[in-house]
Amino acid sequence: MSETTTELPVVVIGAGPAGLAAAAHLLDRDITPVVLEAGPHAGAAVREWAHVRLFSRWGELVDPAAEKLLAPTGWVKPAEDTYPSGGDWADRYLQPLADVLGEQVRYDARVTGVSRTGRDRIVDADRDTQPFVVHYENADGNEHRLLARAVIDASGTWSTPSPAGGSGLAALGERAAADRITYRVPDLRDSAVRARYAGKRTAIIGSGASAFTALAHLADLAKSDDGQATHATWILRRGISGSTFGGGEADQLPARGALGLAAKAAVDGGYADAVTGFRTDAFAETDDGRVVLVGEDGRRLEPVDEVIVLTGFRPDLSFLDELRLGLDERLQAPTALAPLIDPNQHSCGTVYPHGVGELSHPEKDVYLVGMKSYGRAPTFLAMTGYEQVRSIAAHLAGDQEAAARVELTLPETGVCGGSGLFDEPAAAEETGGGCCGAPATLTVGAAPASSGGC
Repeated sequence: MSETTTELPVVVIGAGPAGLAAAAHLLDRDITPVVLEAGPHAGAAVREWAHVRLFSRWGELVDPAAEKLLAPTGWVKPAEDTYPSGGDWADRYLQPLADVLGEQVRYDARVTGVSRTGRDRIVDADRDTQPFVVHYENADGNEHRLLARAVIDASGTWSTPSPAGGSGLAALGERAAADRITYRVPDLRDSAVRARYAGKRTAIIGSGASAFTALAHLADLAKSDDGQATHATWILRRGISGSTFGGGEADQLPARGALGLAAKAAVDGGYADAVTGFRTDAFAETDDGRVVLVGEDGRRLEPVDEVIVLTGFRPDLSFLDELRLGLDERLQAPTALAPLIDPNQHSCGTVYPHGVGELSHPEKDVYLVGMKSYGRAPTFLAMTGYEQVRSIAAHLAGDQEAAARVELTLPETGVCGGSGLFDEPAAAEETGGGCCGAPATLTVGAAPASSGGC
């Protein structure tokens, strides 16, 4: 890389937890970052689940380099042993951090493409010596481009939920039924959202923590005065086994165990029916406007009024199409990282910290970090994301010893950047962190003070 190129900034895509931490570590290494955030505020995706309480404590959610950057401003770190909601995290940490970065964060800047200057993905000649060119678009439609010495993509996966179709594609009729489908756990504290589901029959497609939460919430609604006759049909692609609801009381993470038990109680209590071995093939509409789900085996389920699709998330790689990425064919994660995070083999507690070595691609100096680095795997660890960007910043600064060094020790059960379901705030004090695929689980019973929609 030429001297002129090294004087260019590092472009960071996304002003979420991993992206802002990357900017803080780059500044700590005297490297100029420019953060491009598609939303109007820092942590735009986090704000979409502002009402959710996280499994992780504040002490596990503040990056060390970011804290160092914030300290001179008089920022006061929240009590380490308390659990924030998504709104707390955004308002009390992410936005103040972005404010310290000032003009280095550009809002309403949606990245539309990344390439090498004068080189599409076919051209080999002098490729590694050319700076990156990043195209982005403002909310008003104006287009811009920015040259960069390196690109760190921390844009996450929140904006690209997986569809209902069992093939990984949208089921036939899924798009036509969009007004009766949500791909997020509904916030039933919102009166308009509550009215949408109260007294209705709702299909929930998915088998993870988000589906557990939706089941528990709809069961709570069914028990309320305004929600009588509310009923759920829980659709699983596999059968129900002893592990379907997680570890329950034996779970090393009590909050995660309680979430599975709440979902089980919803089924056992008759508030939800489970349909197993069902892979959705089509959405059909009845004469009265309700939805009938049709399986690949031809089964047709009873009509429902609403459908909640909670089948995971996937990375948006479209704007990186001119770069030479090395991605695992299954997970869409970096090739060297994929075996370490394969959800068939790993959970939060068995994923090891990793850095620039596992995150590198055939295209030099481009990195996917944070949740996006995990592709379709649902086992991301929040503190691991901070370790990722620390290692990458050290590498870009030429400190290869620090880049290769592991500076993170995880608790035995891991610490996730997702959210947990707690019956009582006191229950959260007993957990050591939680595992999750996405921040999409809500609080059963007493709601946290912050509110918002998913």
